[in-house]
Amino acid sequence: QWWGRQMLIYGVHVHVGIEDRAKVLPISRAMLGYFAHLQSLSASSPFWGGKDTGYASNRALMFQQLPTAGLGFQFETWEQLEGYVGDMMHTGVIDQFDEVRWDLRPSPRFGTLETRICDGATNLTEVLALAALNHCLVEHLSTLLDEGKELPTIPAWFAQENKWRSARYGMDAIIILDRAGNEELVTEAVSKLLVELEPVAARLGCLAELDDVRLILRRGASYQRQRAVARRNGGELDAVVRALVAEMRAGRPL
Repeated sequence: QWWGRQMLIYGVHVHVGIEDRAKVLPISRAMLGYFAHLQSLSASSPFWGGKDTGYASNRALMFQQLPTAGLGFQFETWEQLEGYVGDMMHTGVIDQFDEVRWDLRPSPRFGTLETRICDGATNLTEVLALAALNHCLVEHLSTLLDEGKELPTIPAWFAQENKWRSARYGMDAIIILDRAGNEELVTEAVSKLLVELEPVAARLGCLAELDDVRLILRRGASYQRQRAVARRNGGELDAVVRALVAEMRAGRPL
């Protein structure tokens, strides 16, 4: 009950269509390697109950308290996924697939991969930037499959650690990059990723939106801007709320 009463939280969900269902699960597994990139850039929930939680994204760790939320299971086949859903429906855990609220999930109703990693954004510029980054990542991975290449993945335990690091430290997180355990500051990893994705963005017609991710790198993520406002105003959170409203009206980070 207590956890349920705390769920006054908001996220950005991005749907990207995939033309072949055989691609969906491999792309979903590969997207886990970019979880920290998306969460760090979008982190916007440092305060809770009038206090600074010490986390960049309090939402990320709060929402995963629900048994069907969080990172979810990584299935190799549709039959395994359908078996899981059947078990959950048989035991009354869920009534329909939409009640499986993983951070990354297939959406059979829409024919998409649904990314639910990002915190709620305070302005339209960042919404579009995060959507473009998601879109380009999925298209990039889909193209690799078309070329017969194996998609890069990381173990589930590294993905779990990356989720915690990016929720805790945001743009200062040192993230795990690959199966070998190589690490890098998330902002450096994002900068390299943007260069890699530029040809994809040009093909999709979202180069300007993808480039706005660099605006987040320069100006700071929302949680950083919120804390800066709080510091300038002696910890007064009413000032933070006013700043968030101003960003929403301006349509860009301020």
